[in-house]
Amino acid sequence: MTTQIDCAVVGASFAGLACATALARAGMRVTVLEKKADPGEKLHTTGIIVKEAIDQVTLLDGLPAELVRRINGVRLYAPSLRYVDLAAPGYYFLATDTPEVMRWLAARAEQAGARMAYRRSFERVARIQSGFDLGELGTTRFLVGADGPNSRVAKTLGLGQSTKFLFGVEYEYTGVEIAEPDKLHCFIDRRLAPGYIAWVVAGVGVVQVGIARRVRGDRSAANAAMAAFLEKIAPLFDFRRMQPASVRAGMIPCGGVVQPVAAPRVLLVGDAAGMVSPLTAGGIHTALKHGLAAGHAIADYLNGKKEDPSGWFVRSYPRFRTKRLLRFLFDHFQSDVLFDLLLSTKLMRAVAGIIYFHHKGVFDPVAHTTVIRKDEPKAENTSSR
Repeated sequence: MTTQIDCAVVGASFAGLACATALARAGMRVTVLEKKADPGEKLHTTGIIVKEAIDQVTLLDGLPAELVRRINGVRLYAPSLRYVDLAAPGYYFLATDTPEVMRWLAARAEQAGARMAYRRSFERVARIQSGFDLGELGTTRFLVGADGPNSRVAKTLGLGQSTKFLFGVEYEYTGVEIAEPDKLHCFIDRRLAPGYIAWVVAGVGVVQVGIARRVRGDRSAANAAMAAFLEKIAPLFDFRRMQPASVRAGMIPCGGVVQPVAAPRVLLVGDAAGMVSPLTAGGIHTALKHGLAAGHAIADYLNGKKEDPSGWFVRSYPRFRTKRLLRFLFDHFQSDVLFDLLLSTKLMRAVAGIIYFHHKGVFDPVAHTTVIRKDEPKAENTSSR
């Protein structure tokens, strides 16, 4: 890249690829800088997409059916392994073959006209009158940081960085099946997963088993917690003698949008912006939605239609006020005993419904929501296909 481009997007993430696609479709010269050789390599996400993303993000139109598997409800387990089944009419999640989804999104960006520059790290930048000088990479009129929670763009340009994190570990197992594969199995346990949850979900050709917990010191504690979690759920899902086909691990920002999140001619999006729900740690929907919107806003600015979006556009970023409050309460007052006691109550089901199904009133009886309580867990042995 020796000539000026309109926008350089650092990071082939969900947010980065959405932004690049919108820019390219608007006729902008856009280059995505990605340090990996393949956008599907070394991912740090479970890859579960909520229904709102499918409904609201047109970029996902045409997502190949073989890359997703529908999950219709949630089975929420108390620390004692008692559980409730939660569902909402018409609501679902999509488990994904995330590496292939990322490759599909990158291909869509290229088809729109974006240039993918793999094995190209963001090394240096200097402000110039017309934007930024990226050294041997050339110059750009605008810069987008979509390079994760440890964003080099943010560090280099003095923007905000996340300081509160969860640390997650996920194992993928092939050649196995689980009982109740149409449910997202979520486990509450303050000892194993303080500040968050553990999970089991039948994905696309794999079973995903993971745990995420508040980072307080040494991250290696997550590996010990994972071993203890596999032992705990063995009466339900026994993976103890199986070797995972792959392992994912990474930091998940949970402190809300960073400040500052932008500067003249530069925006942070996605995880780099801290645009992850402080409560659920879900970030794919907001990454795609705001990544696309950022691309449109930047294109309007570069075409002279609007002012620099670093001023006005970032006011549209989610503030997560309620979720940050719930995150504080969960961090400081999480109680396994209390959760066990409240599991079957209307209050707990209502709160869980808001968290998992993203809108109030989901447990109104008129909505015919399914809520089933079981006092004792039954054996659900994992079996080979």
